[in-house]
Amino acid sequence: MADKHSRRATEQDLGVERPDRIRNVVLVGPTQSGKTTLVEALLATAGAIPRAGSVEDGTTVSDFEEGEHTHHRSTSLSVAPLVHAEVKINLLDTPGYADFVGEVRAGLRAADCALFVIGANDTVDDATMALWRECGQVQMPRAVVVSKLDHARADPDAVVALARASFGDKVLPVYVVAADGSLTGLITGDGVEGDPRRGELIEGVIEESEDETLMDRYLGGEQIDEAVLVDDLERAVARGSFHPVVPVCATTGVGLAELLDLCVRAFPAPGEHTCPEVFTPAGATADPLACDPSGPLVAEVVKTSSDPYVGRVSLVRVFSGALDADLPVHVSGHFSSFFGADAGHDDHDEDERIGVLGHPFGAQQVPAARVLAGDVAVVGRLSRAETGDTLSDPERPLVLKPWTMPEPLLPIAIEAATRSDEDKLSSALSRLAAEDPSLRVEHSAETGQLVLWVLGEAHAEVALDRLQHRYGVAVEQCDVVVPLRECLAGPSKGHGRHVKQSGGHGQYAICDLEVEPLPQGGGFEFVNKVVGGAVPRQFVPSVEKGVRHQMERGVRAGFPLVDLRVTLVDGKAHSVDSSDMAFQSAGALALRDAAEGTTVSLLEPYDEVAVLVPDDQVGAVMSDLSARRGRLLGNDKVGEDRTLVRAHVPQRELVRYAIDLRSATHGAGAFTRSFAHYEPMPEDQAKQVVAER
Repeated sequence: MADKHSRRATEQDLGVERPDRIRNVVLVGPTQSGKTTLVEALLATAGAIPRAGSVEDGTTVSDFEEGEHTHHRSTSLSVAPLVHAEVKINLLDTPGYADFVGEVRAGLRAADCALFVIGANDTVDDATMALWRECGQVQMPRAVVVSKLDHARADPDAVVALARASFGDKVLPVYVVAADGSLTGLITGDGVEGDPRRGELIEGVIEESEDETLMDRYLGGEQIDEAVLVDDLERAVARGSFHPVVPVCATTGVGLAELLDLCVRAFPAPGEHTCPEVFTPAGATADPLACDPSGPLVAEVVKTSSDPYVGRVSLVRVFSGALDADLPVHVSGHFSSFFGADAGHDDHDEDERIGVLGHPFGAQQVPAARVLAGDVAVVGRLSRAETGDTLSDPERPLVLKPWTMPEPLLPIAIEAATRSDEDKLSSALSRLAAEDPSLRVEHSAETGQLVLWVLGEAHAEVALDRLQHRYGVAVEQCDVVVPLRECLAGPSKGHGRHVKQSGGHGQYAICDLEVEPLPQGGGFEFVNKVVGGAVPRQFVPSVEKGVRHQMERGVRAGFPLVDLRVTLVDGKAHSVDSSDMAFQSAGALALRDAAEGTTVSLLEPYDEVAVLVPDDQVGAVMSDLSARRGRLLGNDKVGEDRTLVRAHVPQRELVRYAIDLRSATHGAGAFTRSFAHYEPMPEDQAKQVVAER
């Protein structure tokens, strides 16, 4: 039954006139913690849908997830609004699986507070702890929800103890489950005076109170008024310095009304949350934003998707000003300005016009004429807007600094399944990358491969599934080719003879070269020591050009030849049949001939890898890196219980490292990588590469 303060959300309800009547709450937590089921139950409690799972009006739990043709559930951010106590609460449901942390980051950006949902039969995983620390760095208000109280192995007290051990001693329960299954407040409830958890909660609240006399009065035996304690608790939650725990059960309804009350009374309105940094498109710092509907328009695209009927759809958080239907806006995307050229998204600035404007309601949209600062909106038909872009006034364009996206470290090489798919692939990948900033598309000039950089296997599966079912492009996976190099082990000489006669002008060019390797990184040098005009002056650049082309093609396994000095010492020409192309061919032949007279080694790229793991897993990670032919560089202590292991590792050994590290550390490990240098490949592996090529 809906709470008396709640009512069914209507089109009129979803539009608010003041930002202080909005709460943007993101739900985070591990997969299977029950976030989406909790969202549905809260909607039912508030009367936004008839009941959890009802199909009376066509609204079900699936309306608050993005439907994908995979077995992965909840792979994308979704928004479900409700109205409680005349306050609109936008519930932002995020995926729990580690591969979709980019969607979680987007949800954190759009929200002003967070509910960490943990099953009463579960534990606190490392990914959830990392998100808790991330929220703590920006002082985002947080509460903990212990869900699934009706599970056969539910142990809410143990989960609360685990949450305190993981998140800190400012995490305390504010409700307990009574014998009849209902909730009792530890501050205001009857029959809890002797409960030690009540005393611990009161002391925790008083420690956060702005009234410095309160603790002395409490320790002196004075009974502190319950209303004072509740007010202090709510202020501490809003500041992000105190984190209440609320037990809930989506199936029985226990705790749902109390959780909604907490969101309304203790969580901050958008105006109480600091807005992101804002700049001009030229990079100059702009005046800080305030959540003011009369201020300059600044909104951010936190999610992009494609609809087969209306085209590109943007989920937008309005930070300042207001969005109006049919409003002209300036769309700015400046990832590389903030994160460098490797961000994977080209900078862009263009003017567009708001098409369809509405309030998000899961997979549906409720039409809106205007959306104010502090609220979340759906905008249709912004053809160039990408996730992370800023919408602003065309007369006063501004750019929000994008949130930091996780770096995709798993490469997946793909190729079009058919010629028809090949024609559509480039456009489909551009649209896919616009939707998902955690996906990077690389067209490798060296290997000719098309590589998708993703966060994990599930992320790859969803990306390929979207290509096929959303954009109608079938692709096939292939082995990732790591770009190698070739080099000569010692000096050599080569003779190139390109002589052909087939009627009319023939082709005639002969040249002799001496080659010698340069130190690593020495590049390429071409020296002309021809005397007496044996090779006419105009054809000397032709020989060099032919040598360069052959170096690009390689002389052993088809990889570029590097670090070489080539000296042209002699040759012959014909007054009629010699030409630029003939001497290019002769130069290439001479280089190949020289390579036959010495050893050609393969060089492989090494990356510098930094692996962050819990202290108890350092030994296993170091052993694994050594087994991958890595050279350990050292360890650095990070915080109280983590260590950063640094090593140089061949790129060929890192192709699946993102998957292997997650498996070996149960998701607790993370790593970064950056190019270091090239080194000779062991000959047994080099022979295998040559055989494969």
